Amino acid sequence: MANRTPRRTQILVRNLDDTVKRKLQRRAARHGRSMEEEIRDILRDAVKDEGRPRKGLGSEIAALFKGIELEEPIRELRGFPVKPAKFD
Repeated sequence: MANRTPRRTQILVRNLDDTVKRKLQRRAARHGRSMEEEIRDILRDAVKDEGRPRKGLGSEIAALFKGIELEEPIRELRGFPVKPAKFD
């Protein structure tokens, strides 16, 4: 029977700023885990979507608001001059 346990490896990070280490320690404490586990979680999260085709920004925004059922369509602004906001 083949061993299906994922292979584990180690990474050594040199010259890490003390402030970064302290922040990682505080973050780990807030999450109730070791600094090592916190770093593994950060790295896992950083690469979770790696290799997946990315959608365009407009498609991602549209997916966020899918099913809201707007009462009227959003007007296309392409070709219209952009006016800066007034803060008076």
